[in-house]
Amino acid sequence: MNAERVKAFLKRKQINISVQTYLIDAMGAMAFGLFASLLIGTIFETLGQKTGVELFLTISAYAKNATGAALGIAIAWALKAPQLVLFSAATVGIAGNDLGGPVGALIASIVATELGKLVSKETPVDILVTPGVTIISGVLTAQFAGPGVSAFMTAFGDLVKSATVMQPFFMGMLVSALIGIALTLPISSAAICIMLSLDGLAGGAATAGCCAQMIGFAVLSFRENGWGGLLAQGLGTSMLQMGNIVRNPRIWIPPTLASMVTGPVSTMIFHLENIPAGSGMGTCGLVGPIGIYTAMQESGSPLMWPGILLVCFLLPAVLTPLFGMLCRRAGWIHDGDMKLDL
Repeated sequence: MNAERVKAFLKRKQINISVQTYLIDAMGAMAFGLFASLLIGTIFETLGQKTGVELFLTISAYAKNATGAALGIAIAWALKAPQLVLFSAATVGIAGNDLGGPVGALIASIVATELGKLVSKETPVDILVTPGVTIISGVLTAQFAGPGVSAFMTAFGDLVKSATVMQPFFMGMLVSALIGIALTLPISSAAICIMLSLDGLAGGAATAGCCAQMIGFAVLSFRENGWGGLLAQGLGTSMLQMGNIVRNPRIWIPPTLASMVTGPVSTMIFHLENIPAGSGMGTCGLVGPIGIYTAMQESGSPLMWPGILLVCFLLPAVLTPLFGMLCRRAGWIHDGDMKLDL
């Protein structure tokens, strides 16, 4: 009986303890928080540096400073937090991001939001209890878990980056394929790259994989989705194809094979680099190419612009349909398999 009461209470509080909730929904929302703060701030910073417009640099500074708060609110929103918990999550996100980076913000915000939801509207002094519980639990979690989590993610990211420098062919292929797959899955490749501080050659390979998925699916499904689908996937997200992938996983083969080609091309021929904020975004809002430009503008490399054009756009647009043609001839992909409801 007590177990049933607990289940009913958790259901009433909209607390659903699951991988879907915490690693897919919450991480997916992180991407929006990051885009609305750190990523857009990076774009304005680049514009400010190139145009000399001071307003762009001012906007960039404010946007980047809001990263923690944006993460906290985005995660709390994904967890269906009531108003006081949602607003209090801004403080928690700041603490989590300062002490443990985006992963610290994720963990602290999840703990704080769920505890805040438990006490929300359960006392006559809700205006004090709910934000108090949310902020205290979140800051304590950030202090306890943040430094260790940040150190682990930094060490793992350094390992990936060092391995990419030492083995640019195999690691270029691996990083490109895995991050590209993560971009299409209902998780946040942008959050993963920022969590790992994935920059340099590894960041360039990650961008290659993301672009292969987005441009690849956009071109591959053009016969089904037309120009609307091309723009929605090429400048939006390949995640739109996730439902179709569940129905026929083989449609994922062409863009993934394309990413396994463009990754090594990026690392070994053009030596493309990126910043963590742009590595996992691909052509979404052109953040990936902008990130490459931001990372490489000081180097003066003559290979940067040809690399951006070929790796981010032309190669995925050519290779994916070629692989797709082979899959169609093998009977693995049929007309209508990639149709979107746009």
